Amino acid sequence: MRHAVIMAGGSGTRLWPLSRSARPKQLLDVVSEESGAAHSLLAEAFTRLQAVLPTEQIWVCTAARYGDMVRAALPELGADRLILEPVARDTANAVGLAAALVADVDPDAELAVVSADHVIRPVERFADALRTAYDCLAVRPRSLVTLGITPTSPATGFGYVQKGAPTEVPGAAEAASFREKPDLETAQGYLASGEYVWNSGMFVWRAQTVLDALADHLPESAEGLRRIVAAEDREAALAEVFPTLPKISVDYAVLEPAAAEPGRVLVVDLDVDWLDVGSWPALAHTLDTDEAGNAVRGMVVALDSSGNVVLSDDPDHLVALVGVRDSVVVHTADVTMVCPVGDAERVKQLLAVAEERFPGRYA
Repeated sequence: MRHAVIMAGGSGTRLWPLSRSARPKQLLDVVSEESGAAHSLLAEAFTRLQAVLPTEQIWVCTAARYGDMVRAALPELGADRLILEPVARDTANAVGLAAALVADVDPDAELAVVSADHVIRPVERFADALRTAYDCLAVRPRSLVTLGITPTSPATGFGYVQKGAPTEVPGAAEAASFREKPDLETAQGYLASGEYVWNSGMFVWRAQTVLDALADHLPESAEGLRRIVAAEDREAALAEVFPTLPKISVDYAVLEPAAAEPGRVLVVDLDVDWLDVGSWPALAHTLDTDEAGNAVRGMVVALDSSGNVVLSDDPDHLVALVGVRDSVVVHTADVTMVCPVGDAERVKQLLAVAEERFPGRYA
């Protein structure tokens, strides 16, 4: 049976001060609707999967401290479909925990792993690509399938996947190589070649395939996950065992070893408008834009100002700009943050400084 898990545990520090450790970006209502209302990235990811799967086959993996917020945001989510990590132990263990719990319910489960912080349009193309990825498992049951975004620019902020030989499934190819974030010249070459796609970080595989890979390459995690699922009191076992598992990403623990085996890792083209909402300039694409190119949300007036990202979550607080260009201005109840758009990637660094100076107050 086909299942999917939404990975929703990140805290979104690059969207500080709107996103906080107790109020992460995937649960904020930041995606505008035609009606003028807004919804969260998590709700969008859940609805997107409902175009492919029955609701009871959709799972969410998140930090334990976000459990109540996720339940409130997704009233349709089954009570036993919420996976809570007691602590963060990187993606190999999060994905492994999801695979172990899904496999316990359905030993033959085919499992998609998707992110909670993507905006993907149109949904129909996403649904078609996801179905293609599942179809790959029918002809290559041990394969690990990644969804590759058709690139629209020589982006230097994404990893890339090089496509190799086509497979028996139309729209799917063998993955020839994985490339880290390139410099501009290299990215331009990737784009011109037509052989490369952006690595979306979304995967499809059999749940048991992931567990077998962990057993081969990360036996300590595999044994810990087995103990958790086998325990009579899973919650207690999770709290005891999970924090002891070695921190490592699923790319290093599963994908890289598998990529050494020709034809084991496949890539499916995902030709969509794709936005990884990981920074203020990226989030700007989800906001309303005025005639001067200011992306705004909340009580905002701008005079002779353009190219700004302006957001206030206080309905009684006006943010007023005069002669401001290409800046990020964010107002919350306890923090006002201003920076040039070009320095938006330094917000995480800014948070670290604020946390050092005022421990525990603004994170």
